[in-house]
Amino acid sequence: MVTCSGIKEFLPLFGHKAPFQETFHFGTGGCVRRTKVPAVESRDDGMKRWGRWLNLVTMAKHGPEAEKIATLRHELLAWYAVNRRDLPWRRSADPYAIWVSEIMLQQTRVAAVIAHYHEFLRRFPNVEKLARAREDSVLAAWSGLGYYRRARMLHTAAKVVVRELSGKFPETVEGLRELPGIGRYTAAAIASIAFGESVAVVDGNVERVLQRFSGQRLAGEEFWLAAETLLDRARPGDFNQAVMELGATVCTPRAPACLTCPVVEWCATRGEMAGAAKVARQKKREIHYALACREGKVFLVQRARDARLMAGMWELPEVNGGAPGAKARSNGAGRIAALKALRHQKARSGDRADASFTLKHSITVTDYNVRVWRVGAVEQDGGEWIAVERLPRVALTGLARKILRKAEIIPPHPNGLLHHLT
Repeated sequence: MVTCSGIKEFLPLFGHKAPFQETFHFGTGGCVRRTKVPAVESRDDGMKRWGRWLNLVTMAKHGPEAEKIATLRHELLAWYAVNRRDLPWRRSADPYAIWVSEIMLQQTRVAAVIAHYHEFLRRFPNVEKLARAREDSVLAAWSGLGYYRRARMLHTAAKVVVRELSGKFPETVEGLRELPGIGRYTAAAIASIAFGESVAVVDGNVERVLQRFSGQRLAGEEFWLAAETLLDRARPGDFNQAVMELGATVCTPRAPACLTCPVVEWCATRGEMAGAAKVARQKKREIHYALACREGKVFLVQRARDARLMAGMWELPEVNGGAPGAKARSNGAGRIAALKALRHQKARSGDRADASFTLKHSITVTDYNVRVWRVGAVEQDGGEWIAVERLPRVALTGLARKILRKAEIIPPHPNGLLHHLT
């Protein structure tokens, strides 16, 4: 029997008086003692909502609600065994491989991660190799995944594991959270999947499932307590992955596939929750880049080492008049500004001229229309002519790599056909 540690963190949110009259315990078969939740006059209405949800799921071990929860666990695990996607990191019990995948999957689509995951493990097959690598090599392998601070923290954590822990990963949430770049979710995921620690995870998919199950607007610690309540403590890693898989493939943000949901009878909403928050509209921007090639080399510039985003990474020189903050313009003004910056003769006459090619690129809430201009020469401080054969080892920004692939200067991604995965 173990006490739910989340309760200790949760109690101070209620104010001076703890609302519980009994200690809250979990056993392998569910709750072993019902927690009495009297009416709570809390300063936070969310705490009242949680009181109602907690009262629903924390029944006696042999109570009717405990039986329902046990059945839900069984049905969800059975569904997961048959329907789970065949993802490469699910074929491994290696803590290092699981750690790499979890860091990559943060705010990144599964389809984008798969190809990078294979290449990253090919270059750095174990934590020792990663710890010995140069940062530029790590960033080059990460290029295209974005959020490059993750790669730097991954590299730093590898050095800690090798130098301070003799290459052995911590096996508990507490130990894992001591490593750079590992937060609450990532620590719980690694601990439960790689080491079988009985701890729940909460990510965006889990939050959505829990809210629809409960029919309540949960927030913060409420999610973690609800997840702990539902967790199958005999198979925590599989159960955590099952809930996340349900959220990713069935209980999706828009138009959930309730008819195929294995646990729909336990769901309070059976569909989207009323009054769901609207997705923010994407901003539109236009940017211009110069592509200069000669004698098997490409001209690139390096971002400042202290830049707020993508520090130290290499990219094509941006053409003045198409700054990232400029709004997309359909009247040709952006085209003319770029031509002027390139000293193009058509800029003086105002004649129409088209970029060599265009492509689309998105970063968080902004969609970019990218125009690329082939030029014979370019003048920009801090630039360097880099041999094409070196490019796979250079820390390119994701957009730079996309442009060079479109221009057929570097080969397309070998796993480019995985776009159907989400």
